[in-house]
Amino acid sequence: MDNNFPDFTPAPNQGGNPARYELENAAIDPEGVLWERLRRLADWTGKRILDLGCGSGFWIERYAAQAAKVFGVEPDPRLLPLARARAGGAIVQAGSAEHIPLPDASVDMVHARFAYFFPSTSNDCSAGLAEVLRVLKPGGSLVVIDNDHHNGEFAQLLAASHWATSQGEENYIRDWWAQRGAQRHEVLSAWRFDSAADCESVLRLEFPAAVVDNWVRLHPERRELSYGYVLYHLRRPRAEAGF
Repeated sequence: MDNNFPDFTPAPNQGGNPARYELENAAIDPEGVLWERLRRLADWTGKRILDLGCGSGFWIERYAAQAAKVFGVEPDPRLLPLARARAGGAIVQAGSAEHIPLPDASVDMVHARFAYFFPSTSNDCSAGLAEVLRVLKPGGSLVVIDNDHHNGEFAQLLAASHWATSQGEENYIRDWWAQRGAQRHEVLSAWRFDSAADCESVLRLEFPAAVVDNWVRLHPERRELSYGYVLYHLRRPRAEAGF
């Protein structure tokens, strides 16, 4: 796999199994609680929005239904053709958080779903944040969608999984965003699958086998679990444009 972006680390879930990750995306937020909070924080209706780390482009069509223009940026060459095949007229380009192929002040908002922004003592995300602020218009919004490590059944699975350490420690993440002026919002939603088999399949994509084996043993035939999200919302100051 060619990698033209030195900051890019391939995602083992979506990059490794796009078809199974499609099931995961389809299960997210069945009641629309997360989407409603996203809209209240930064409504994209009639706006120009960048889906940063858009992956296979699952969310592009939903953004495009109301947005004036949708841009997708994705560093994984395995996923770019899938994103470009989505309907909605989005412009999908190869790029990364540190290398966004858009002009200065060209979008009203940036959404990043579980992409790049995993700050930790060993992972400085400052360069990517600076690049996002470059392409945002003054007054524009960045919204980062991350996992809540305390609320919901998904958080319990995270706590049991050594794989989750790569996402960083929540207190560090919280402090990192607070120091940069971001607001933090918690949203409790869910995953809901068509079948228990689909639920188990996606859990095995995200967690070690022993963790999933134990969860399935305790929750046979479950096809839904509660899932907490954290949204970090940061605006580019309007004062930069002389407002």
